[in-house]
Amino acid sequence: MKKCRNVITCAGGGGSCSTGTIEQSKAINCHSELRKRAEAQSENVKNNCHPELDSGSIQHCELPVLLDRSRNKFGMTLKNIPSLRAVADRVAIHRRSSRFHNGLVGLRSAFTMAEILLSLTIIGVVAAITLPSLTGNINERTWNTQRKALYARMSQAISLMPALNGFGTFTEGDSSTSAIDTAAETFITSGLSKVLKINNICDYEHLEDCGVPDKIVTLSASTISPFPEDMYAWNSMFSFDLTGESAGSYSQINTKAAAFETANGETIVTYYYPYCIGELDRPSNADVSHPRMCANFVYDLNGNKGPNTVGKDIGVITVFYPTDSIVVAPMPINTAYGSTVEQTEAVSVCKNMDSESRLPNRYEMMSMFFNKYLLGFPERGHYWTSSVESATKAWRVNILQGTTAAEDKTNNYYVRCVKR
Repeated sequence: MKKCRNVITCAGGGGSCSTGTIEQSKAINCHSELRKRAEAQSENVKNNCHPELDSGSIQHCELPVLLDRSRNKFGMTLKNIPSLRAVADRVAIHRRSSRFHNGLVGLRSAFTMAEILLSLTIIGVVAAITLPSLTGNINERTWNTQRKALYARMSQAISLMPALNGFGTFTEGDSSTSAIDTAAETFITSGLSKVLKINNICDYEHLEDCGVPDKIVTLSASTISPFPEDMYAWNSMFSFDLTGESAGSYSQINTKAAAFETANGETIVTYYYPYCIGELDRPSNADVSHPRMCANFVYDLNGNKGPNTVGKDIGVITVFYPTDSIVVAPMPINTAYGSTVEQTEAVSVCKNMDSESRLPNRYEMMSMFFNKYLLGFPERGHYWTSSVESATKAWRVNILQGTTAAEDKTNNYYVRCVKR
């Protein structure tokens, strides 16, 4: 191979070389051995490029770009191409080393299987502790909402009825005749169904067809089988004769219950007294409220689905007076106050017991008397109400007989609070 030290001047491809000045050689276009060597080096760079180089370097590894950048932008000769390749190699090796280092750091910071299992165990324990409480709170709010909605619908329906008494037939049997009792069923079919959307009506022998549960839990946590025919005879509920006058001997008039299902899915067992009357003209402040109570409803907000517990999905609604009726739906708080107090203190006891509690009024306490076995009341005792007769007297209820009387507020009686 011929060497061209100074200036390369070739007559043709592979021809002899002659020397000249540098200025003259710039104007000559020839193919020298040096150009071939440069092209071979460029091809070698192209075949061994590194895509990891950034966009400011030889990103696409194309020979024209390489030549342009090496000659024009950086003022470099072809002799510098191996240096660029070395730089690219070092950059690629550095990046691969960084990724490997980052991978090791990631491995060192990952969770072990034991740590994951421990975390899941802690989460499970916390969920097991808190979930029942959260679910219970949600159910409580749902039941409260449904209870208020049902009370509003029942109150509106009762107000649309011309009168509540006189429905059905009740005739006590004797030695030769059987008792006839269509009162509660007729009250529903001929009365309530005209003013309330009802899907199904069941007589006493078929209460379960309306979703009445086999067992219910009372507010005192005892379990009873609903609903016996004489359930409210325990309370002397209908202790008056057929004219509404006091029978004196508390003879029982027990009409059979009937049941119905509302369009909203509630199951309602109905006890009905066809002979309820209005105010009695009595010479004293003593008041026996039995003849004023026309109907008593025991409702289950979700039928027999459960939990079938008083204070949750089960409650009571009581209606007083055949016209201009008073409808109440007391829900006692399960915590009873153990001491007897004056009436003004009784009001404060309920106010301080719970933010949602208050002292029941006269009719709410009478409703609790009628339903005392469902609501967990004791056998006897006098209880204050929030109803006042004068500045110095308030009404109390005898939970044994259901009698009420206006008493001095300074007397000491028991306290039972209800939810607002």
